Amino acid sequence: VQLQASGGGLVQPGGSLRLSCAASGLSSDHYAIGWFRQAPGEKREGVSCISISDEKTYYAYGVKGRFTISRGNAKNTVFLQMINLKPEDTAVYYCAAEWGSTCHDNMDYWGKGTLVTVSS
Repeated sequence: VQLQASGGGLVQPGGSLRLSCAASGLSSDHYAIGWFRQAPGEKREGVSCISISDEKTYYAYGVKGRFTISRGNAKNTVFLQMINLKPEDTAVYYCAAEWGSTCHDNMDYWGKGTLVTVSS
């Protein structure tokens, strides 16, 4: 299983970015994709999660209403639309996959991260 996150960059406060996670090697729809982030000097934290089979979603409290996770038509791509970005959203964002329908801190598969920097 391979995961590739992309779409990070530098954006001003209040701006938007859309991250993409492309998954390969997953042989069924019964898995979940999660987005996690780690800021410098901080612990990694969960941001959002989607169950691929039924599209149920989860958001961390601090991003609810600003971030939207969705599944692409091909099911093996997951997007994280981020609006009204704040400096505290600055972090390396990772996508991860887990068989089943929920996310947790120790997902089975992890991709390399993409850096999001929110700064004026």
